[in-house]
Amino acid sequence: MKWQGRRQSENVEDRRGMSTGGKVVAGGGALGIIILLLNLFGGETGQMITPMLEQMNQQQTTTTGTRTSELSEEDKAVGEFVATVFADTEDIFGKIMAENNIQYRQPKMVLFTDAVETACGSASAASGPFYCPGDEKVYMDLAFFNELQTRFGAKGGDFAIAYVIAHEVGHHIQTVLGTSNKVRQLQAQMSKEEGNRLSVALELQADFYAGVWAKHNQQNLDIDDIDEALSAAQAVGDDAIQERMQGYVVPESFTHGTSEQRKHWFMKGYQTGDLKQGDTFAELK
Repeated sequence: MKWQGRRQSENVEDRRGMSTGGKVVAGGGALGIIILLLNLFGGETGQMITPMLEQMNQQQTTTTGTRTSELSEEDKAVGEFVATVFADTEDIFGKIMAENNIQYRQPKMVLFTDAVETACGSASAASGPFYCPGDEKVYMDLAFFNELQTRFGAKGGDFAIAYVIAHEVGHHIQTVLGTSNKVRQLQAQMSKEEGNRLSVALELQADFYAGVWAKHNQQNLDIDDIDEALSAAQAVGDDAIQERMQGYVVPESFTHGTSEQRKHWFMKGYQTGDLKQGDTFAELK
C-alpha cells in the first residue's frame, strides 16, 4: 500500500511498550490461541464466548506491571503506517456518510502491548483486534499480525493490517448507524444459535464496509493488496478456524462467517463501493 508521506490521523494513541495496572484474564496455551482466533476481526460481537471455549476450562490470571520499553525503528514505522490507514478511513467514511446526510463521529485507535483497559473491560493481546462501542475506540496489539501470518497461513504484506483496521472501523459505522444496538436487542430475545446468525451478519457487514473503504482508496493500493485482504479473510473464516483447531466444523456455532462468506462480502463492498449494498441481514429473512 502506498502510504509514505501522507496524512496521519491524530486520533491514534500509541501505548505500546506500556502496560496497565491490575489483573487481566488470559487464555493459556491452546485456549489463548482459540480466544485470539475467535475474536479476530470480532468487534463487539467477537467478544462472545462460543461453544469451543465452553469445552475448555483452563485459564490463567496474569498481573500486569508498569514496565515501559522503547519502540524500535520498525515499530515506529508500523505505527506511522497504521495512523495513515486510520486517516484514510476518516477521510473516506466521513465523505461517504456526509453524502448520505449522516453525521460521522470519528473513532479513535489505541495501540497497545500485551494488555489494555477499555470501556468494555480489560483485554489481553490474545483478544486480537477489537472495537469497543463503549468508548468508540479500536484496540490493536500489532504483534497479532505476526500470528496471523506465521500460525494461520495468511499472506504477508501491510494490507492485511489495513483490512483489519477498516473492518474494525466498520463496527464503528454500525454503532453510528444504530445497527449494533438493534442486533444486541434482538439477540437478548433469541436462542444462542439464532443470536449467532445475527453475529455472523454483523461481522460480514463489517467486512463489506472494509471492501467499500478499499474501493474508495484505490489510488493508494498496490497490485497485490486485494489478494492480501482475501488471504486474511480466508484465514479467519469460522470454518477454517474450527477445522484447524478441532478437526471438524460446527456451523451453528459460527459467529463471524465462513471464509467464502467473508471474502464474498469484502469483494462485494470493493466492487460496488456503495454503503447501501451491504445488507448482510437480508439472507436471514
